[in-house]
Amino acid sequence: MHEMAICESIIGIIEEQASRNNYHKVKTVFLEIGKLAGVEIAALEFGFEVVAKNTIAEGARLDITEPAAAAWCLNCSRQVEVTNRYDSCPNCGSYQLQINGGDKLRIKELEVE
Repeated sequence: MHEMAICESIIGIIEEQASRNNYHKVKTVFLEIGKLAGVEIAALEFGFEVVAKNTIAEGARLDITEPAAAAWCLNCSRQVEVTNRYDSCPNCGSYQLQINGGDKLRIKELEVE
């Protein structure tokens, strides 16, 4: 379950930022997790609760948005929305798609005290 490793990385980033910006408690972690990021949201939420124990993020709420996946079709030169990494272009049927959105995980914002 790589979600635990992701949670550990998130906590590491939070603690690093806390020391730089002098805050002592995180109330909410705003995450953006693309549909193609390969992250199981329920496992991440569970893992975060476990990993956050005894840290400044203990009890913090996760606010997760899931942006749609996007790709550039090399055949018809259009930006298209996809649901799977190996979808065909909904306009022309080509499989020559370059994924350019919805495949990343990022911390957008922290609500802190």
